[in-house]
Amino acid sequence: MPINGTSPPPTDVILGCSGCGATLPDDAQFCSKCGKAVSSPPKQAPKTLPAATVKTKGMARRKRRALVFWIIFGLLLLLLVWMAISDNPFAQQIQELVGLKHDETIVETETPFLVVAHSFRYYKFALPEGSMNVAIVGQFAASEQAGKVAKQSAQGKPQAADNDIEVYVLSEPAFAVWQNGYATSSVYESGRVSDGKVQADAPAGAGIYYLVFNNRFDPKIAKNVTATVLLRYKSWLPGWFRRIKGRVINWFGI
Repeated sequence: MPINGTSPPPTDVILGCSGCGATLPDDAQFCSKCGKAVSSPPKQAPKTLPAATVKTKGMARRKRRALVFWIIFGLLLLLLVWMAISDNPFAQQIQELVGLKHDETIVETETPFLVVAHSFRYYKFALPEGSMNVAIVGQFAASEQAGKVAKQSAQGKPQAADNDIEVYVLSEPAFAVWQNGYATSSVYESGRVSDGKVQADAPAGAGIYYLVFNNRFDPKIAKNVTATVLLRYKSWLPGWFRRIKGRVINWFGI
């Protein structure tokens, strides 16, 4: 109790042996007189966070992971959309590789078109930069122009109708050479036939090409020709998936 309004001076606590009462130094572990072990002060239990704090921190970590996931997912979705609609050469290659690009029509006739005698008719088409794995496919058929009088042989008998036509797929430089009457290389050449199938792989990369229906070898008879020829982007995707993909693309109008 304070005396005369002042507090008593602090006193030092002297550590003593609980067995014999001998005075011991502060860091003593055993009594130097009787050898009894000195009792150590009780250890404090580790502090633990409240359960509510632990739960809050766990929820925060889960929210951060979810946010990172959705950001990555959104970026991947934007990348896929870009590859699906972009005209970038790299994106075009990806579209062709996975079969996203649908067939492109070079010529598709519901009614025959006329190729006059000693002449030809062509359809020009282009492949963009980065094109690869593209095939030119289709079929054609030719017949004499309707209303022509049948030719007679020397013995007066009707001769067989001349329905032949020649079909070529030529690059732009090759077309210029062929148009001037010289032989040149071709992507596809049918020979003289009345009908046939077109099946050829287009060279990789950009280029201008010509689908030619030739009747220059016949000086008198015009030919009626029907044809359906397409650019087909080959793919590792199965046929049924390509058909479904084509319907979806048509439905969305891509």
